[in-house]
Amino acid sequence: MITTLLDARLTLTTYFRNYVFGLLLLVCMASSLITRAQPYAFDEILFGVAYYHEYMPSERLEEDVRLMKEAGINYVRLGESTWQLWEPRDGEFEFAWMDRVVDAMHKAGIKVIMGTPTYSIPAWLYLKYPEITAMQENGQRLKYGIRQNVDLTNPIYLYYSQRVIKRIVEHYKTHPAVIGYQIDNETHSKWPDARDNHLKYIEYLKKKFKTVDKVNKVRGLNYWGQAINSWDELHPASGFNHPGYRLEWTRYQRVTVTDFLSWQAAIVRKYKGSSQFVMHDFAGALRSDLDQKAISAILDYAGVNIYHYDQDKSDGLRIAMQGDFTRSLKRKNYLVPETNAASIGWNSKEQFPPYDGQLRLNYYAHIGSGANLVSYWHWHSLHNGIEQYWRGILPHDLKPGRIYREISNIGREREKLGKKLVNIKKNNKVAILFSEDSDVALNLQRFDNNMKGPETGPWDADGAYQKILARFYKVLYDLNVEADFVFDNTEDLSRYEVLIVPSLYIASDSMLNRLHAYVKNGGHLIATVKSGFCDEYSAVRHQTMPGGLADAAGFTYQEFSTLRSPLPLKGDPFQAKDQNYTEQWAEFLQTTTARPLAFYDHPFFGVYPAVVTNNSGKGAMTYFGTVPSESIIKNILASVLGERSLLADQALPDRIKVKHGVSNGGKNLHFYYNFSAVEQSFSYQYTDGVNLLTNLPIQKGKPLTLKAWDVAVIESK
Repeated sequence: MITTLLDARLTLTTYFRNYVFGLLLLVCMASSLITRAQPYAFDEILFGVAYYHEYMPSERLEEDVRLMKEAGINYVRLGESTWQLWEPRDGEFEFAWMDRVVDAMHKAGIKVIMGTPTYSIPAWLYLKYPEITAMQENGQRLKYGIRQNVDLTNPIYLYYSQRVIKRIVEHYKTHPAVIGYQIDNETHSKWPDARDNHLKYIEYLKKKFKTVDKVNKVRGLNYWGQAINSWDELHPASGFNHPGYRLEWTRYQRVTVTDFLSWQAAIVRKYKGSSQFVMHDFAGALRSDLDQKAISAILDYAGVNIYHYDQDKSDGLRIAMQGDFTRSLKRKNYLVPETNAASIGWNSKEQFPPYDGQLRLNYYAHIGSGANLVSYWHWHSLHNGIEQYWRGILPHDLKPGRIYREISNIGREREKLGKKLVNIKKNNKVAILFSEDSDVALNLQRFDNNMKGPETGPWDADGAYQKILARFYKVLYDLNVEADFVFDNTEDLSRYEVLIVPSLYIASDSMLNRLHAYVKNGGHLIATVKSGFCDEYSAVRHQTMPGGLADAAGFTYQEFSTLRSPLPLKGDPFQAKDQNYTEQWAEFLQTTTARPLAFYDHPFFGVYPAVVTNNSGKGAMTYFGTVPSESIIKNILASVLGERSLLADQALPDRIKVKHGVSNGGKNLHFYYNFSAVEQSFSYQYTDGVNLLTNLPIQKGKPLTLKAWDVAVIESK
C-alpha cells in the first residue's frame, strides 16, 4: 500500500514537473514577444515602510495612513508575507482585504510595491505536499514553521506559485497606486539534495560539459578512483568532499536561484501593467550562495536590505559597502526596501535603538551611495511571531514616539529635496573585484584561522576571502575614497585607474588575461595571496605561481606556509606601529622584475618579501604575499591612490565621512557625515555652494561645522 502511494505521488510530481516547465517555456516565449515598455522611472526619492495591516486590528488602517501621510511617507511595500490570505484554501482567492489597503494608500498619494508571497508557503499547501520543502545534505527535510524552506526547483511548489503570482499581478496591473512588484523575498539557495534535484544537477552537467569524459578530466576524478563511466554513476553531493565537485555544486545552486527568480520575473512581466517594474530585495550584498549580478540582469531595479549597527558602533560602513555593491550590479541607482527603523533582532539580548539624529544620518548615507528608495522594516512593532523585537517606526503601543518624530523630520526634508537627490550619478575610479567562486573555494580549502575582519555583514562571512575584501573596502572608506565593484565576467575594466583583487583563488585563463591586459594598458592592479592559484574548475595550475599573472606581477613562487602567529615586518616600513604585522599565510615570493616593499622580521621567512610592486607595460601591479593589517593596507593604498591623484578628502577628522555625486541637474553634490557623538568642524574644500539642508551658503576654504550625528548636503555651483 505504501509503495502504491509513493508511486502515485511520484507520478503526480512528474506530471507537475512537465506541466510547470512547459508553462515556464511558454511564459518566457510570450514575455520575449511583449514590447518592453519603459517601467516606472524615479523622478523623486521614495521614502517609506513595509506595512502589514493584516497583522493589525482592522480599525488601524485609517489611523496608520494618516500618520504615514503626516510623516512624509510616500511609499509602502505590501503583501510579500501573506500567501495564506491571498489564497486561504486551494484555488480560492481573496483580494478584498488587500484592496482596502491599496485603495487607502492611493487616496493618500502613497505609492505601492506589491510583493509576490512565495517565500512563505501556506499551511494547507504543506499539508498536501510536505515534499516541497528542501531536503538537506544531512538527509533531513526542512520543516514547516520557518520561511524560505522550499526547494525552488520542486514542480508542485512552482505550479502553485505561478498560479498565485498570476492572480495577484492580473488583479493589480491597472491599479494606479501599484508601481511595481517585488518578486519573492531575500531569496537564497536552500542546498536541496533530494533525488530529483540530483537528476537536475546531472542535466546541468550534461549541458555544460557534454560528456562524462570531460567531467572526469576537468575534475581530476581519477583521484581516489572516482572517475565515472556514465552519468548514472555520478554520486550526489552529500558526502562528496572533492573541492572541484563541491564548487560546481554551489554554482548549480546559484543557477537554481537565478532560474527561479527569472521564472517569477517572466510571469510578472507577462501580466503586469506596462509601466510597472520588477525588482527583488537581496538579503544583504556580496552573497556567494546566489549570483546577484545574473539576477540583477533580469530586474528593472536591484534592491538590497541593509541592516547596520547603531548607537556607538554607527559608522556607515555597512551602508556604504552594501550600497556600492548593489549600485554596481546594474551600474544604476538601487533600492533599499528594508533598513533599521529602531532596534533589531530575533530576540531581546541585543536591542540598540539609534541615538537621536542617527536615523537621519543613515538615511542620507543611503542616498549618498545612490539609493533611490529608502524603506524601513517596518511600520509597527509586531506583537506576535519571532520578530517581536525587530522593532518598527511605531512601538508596541502603536503611539507615535521618538522614532516616529525623527522619521517625520526626514520625511519633511525628503518632500523638499526628493527631486534634487534622486538618480545621483557616480564616476568612481577605484573598483574591487568580487568573485563568488573564490569565496566558496576558499571556504572549502580554508587557510585562515580565527582571522578577524571588519563587520560589513550583516550575513555571516566568516571565511578569509570576505574578511580580506572587507579590510580593503574599510581602508578605502577610511580614506574617503568611493569604489565600485566588478565581477568575474566584467569585460571592460578600463574605466578604473586602480583595481583591487582580493585572493582571486578561482580564475579562468581569460579572467587572468583581462587582468594582465588591464595592467599593460595603464591600470594599477592590487592583488593578494592565492590569486591565480586555481583554474575555473578548482584545479591547481601547472604553471609556476602566480600563473598567468607572473609577467605583470614580476615574481614567482613555489612554496607557501601557514603562519601560526602574526609576523612583524622589518623596520615597520609603513609606520603601522601596533599593526605592523602580517598573518595567516606567507608565499615565498622570488622577484624577477618586482621591487620589494617590505620583508618579514623573522630568521627564516625574512629572506622573502611580504609585499612587492612591479611596473609592467603602462601600468603596475602591487601584490601582498601575505594577509596584511589594515594599517599596512592603508599606507600602501594611500601611496598608490596619491600617485593617481585620487586622494582629496584625507584631511577630514577621523569620524567625518564624505560621498560625492552628480545630480540630475548636473550639479556636484557633496554629502558630509559626522559619525561621532561630538560636534566637529573642518575646512570645506570644494567649489562654493549651499547646504541644501539649511539653505546656508558655504565657501571653499571656510569651516563647515556638523553637530553630533549630523549631516550636510552641499550642492556646489
